[in-house]
Amino acid sequence: MYKMSTDFSLSVLDLAPVHGEQTPKDAFENSKKLIQHTDKLGYHRYWVAEHHNMKPIASTATSVLIGYLAGHSENIRVGAGGVMLPNHAPLIIAEQFGTLETMYPDRIDLGLGRAPGTDPMTIRALRRDQMSSVNDFPDNVKELLTYFSKEDAPVKAIPGHGLEVPIYMLGSSTYSAQLAAALGLPFAFASHFAPGELYNALRLYHERFQPSKYLSEPYAMMTINAALADTEAEAEKLATTNYLRFLGMIRGNFDIDTRPVDNMDDYWTELEKAQVFQSLKYTFVGTQEKVKKELEDLHAEVKFNELIVSSDIYDQEKRRYSYDLLANIWR
Repeated sequence: MYKMSTDFSLSVLDLAPVHGEQTPKDAFENSKKLIQHTDKLGYHRYWVAEHHNMKPIASTATSVLIGYLAGHSENIRVGAGGVMLPNHAPLIIAEQFGTLETMYPDRIDLGLGRAPGTDPMTIRALRRDQMSSVNDFPDNVKELLTYFSKEDAPVKAIPGHGLEVPIYMLGSSTYSAQLAAALGLPFAFASHFAPGELYNALRLYHERFQPSKYLSEPYAMMTINAALADTEAEAEKLATTNYLRFLGMIRGNFDIDTRPVDNMDDYWTELEKAQVFQSLKYTFVGTQEKVKKELEDLHAEVKFNELIVSSDIYDQEKRRYSYDLLANIWR
């Protein structure tokens, strides 16, 4: 067993992937088994993300899925990583997460993003006024914070009022980092698919952080991809599922077969390979010993308090085993 010398929390990001001939029902069953597994392993939190009109991703009704997963686990925190707030009225989100917090006290998180989580046509189906929804994002976050506060107001989220559900800002740019700093909220950077602005975003977050009633000092989180196995070769093969999924996104083909392959060079061009690896820069693949060293180096280089790990592995037993190996490094 390899022990980490670093000090940070370890959490899970799950998109409820639908693989091959599976259905969304299969994906939810897989997520249930994974949260139960990672709960027993001592992972800190388990987040699911809002996406729309993407056949291989089933986490569209995020708050509903959170309720299902919280109901099938015991100790692990469960939440959104995240809810794309411009797609929703703040009051509706306050009521949904107020309901979840009432059902599962002190276990619910609400991560907020301003990206659509979908394509332009679906955005129009979700939002009637696309630009104002995005431009109003800071005000909508503040409105949501008010609904969870104990402040008296003519419109209250019931349940939700006074429950102070913890809110986290999510982003892949410096915009949300600066907003999180100004509001004194925790910040999570989406480095698992958009690594470009990681350093600038976390630097600005730490430099500009304003202590608040929510948080006295900065709390930074970053997301990574990981595929661990007993051998390098096995881990590399498991990781090809994620490579294939991103290759499909580049090509606009969400029906691409994501079963692991022996040689990715049979499937992508050199340009596509470069594009995939650019997006998946923070992907850690290998044995415990290899990933341990890489994560120690990462933590020495990047100032974060929590690591949120996405493992898009086709075989669900091997997916759970990857989280096993990672937890054994972390303990």
